Amino acid sequence: MAIRIRARGASEGGTGHVIGRVACVPIDGSLRSDCIRVVRAGEQLREESYEGYAAVLFEGQREVEVIVPCVQGYEDLSFLQDGAVAQVNLKNGFTRVLYRSGSPHNVLFATERCNNNCLMCSQPPREIDDSKMSDDLVRLIELIPDEPTHLGISGGEPTLLDDGLLRVIRELKDKLPDTAITMLSNGRRYADESYVHALANIEHGNFLTSVPLYASNAAMHDYIVQGKGAFDQTIQGLYNAARYGLPVELRVVLHKQTIPGLLDLAEYIYRNLPFITGIALMGLENMGYVKKNWNLLWIDPVDYAAELEEAVRHLYLRKINVSLYNLPLCVLPESLWAFAKQSISDFKNIYLEECGQCGVKNHCSGLFQSSERLHSRAIKAIHLLNKIET
Repeated sequence: MAIRIRARGASEGGTGHVIGRVACVPIDGSLRSDCIRVVRAGEQLREESYEGYAAVLFEGQREVEVIVPCVQGYEDLSFLQDGAVAQVNLKNGFTRVLYRSGSPHNVLFATERCNNNCLMCSQPPREIDDSKMSDDLVRLIELIPDEPTHLGISGGEPTLLDDGLLRVIRELKDKLPDTAITMLSNGRRYADESYVHALANIEHGNFLTSVPLYASNAAMHDYIVQGKGAFDQTIQGLYNAARYGLPVELRVVLHKQTIPGLLDLAEYIYRNLPFITGIALMGLENMGYVKKNWNLLWIDPVDYAAELEEAVRHLYLRKINVSLYNLPLCVLPESLWAFAKQSISDFKNIYLEECGQCGVKNHCSGLFQSSERLHSRAIKAIHLLNKIET
């Protein structure tokens, strides 16, 4: 099963939201202001003062007088562990994990807004007031208890935070200088040379931007992202990034609209974007707009295996670093196994019952939880005499 990262309780007092480190046991009073105290249902009631915590969360209902913001009635808070950073909405009791210590899949969620409206967007954009998001992200960075190997930045479109994003990148450089940062962006804001210049001037040595490019021509790319002029802005943005030394990788989501032009796109990238660090070809996630555009988008990976193999070979032979994301090994030709990565975030990742006997399961991405019912007809256990070489 996928990992649980959110729950809702009944709030009692307070407005707005708080962000804090999870504390599953009582801690010293001088450290409490940064902490959210979590009290399990099986934890014996004791003479404990909750004064000073940012908030207190209770499994079940408790007849306890608490003088700080309190949320009760959660069925299960086991997903909140020491070392995590959580956010509690004090108006509606909604609680979610923002950071899990030890996980390689932590992401700083920047905004729900986006200036694209992609046909296959798994996180459909919403026009909301995110003027405080950079404050929240800086606070989160301050509370991260360790120095992770990698952090993502995602949205929506993170560059819509404008100068707020620059502030976040500076904070990451100062507080977590050795952490590799990958930001998912449509790249359109990079068409503004002054913005790219400002971002490059931060001189974060471990910062990478992942930019989607869905076709070798404006008409098809703009149609897929539902944004007029997006292709031209993205290409200009890529050149600006190269000019100022910002590393960029490309991403292509594989579906019925991108597969026919995949080889042309590979050639376009080779001839026009030789400076990219690599390209990730990605399986479809059945979330958000994909559900309503299923017939427009879905093509079984086994039915585009030949086109995928040709495009990968084209890129590989031209010394372009190419990876396959979100595609189980059993749907790929064996010639492509070496390119496939275990890319699905652990809280979204599942394996089907038939995967239990698979000899290459430990090397396979598995599936998105959202694909449990709708997935490739080729999913099956693979039995090998020798383990796959990695």
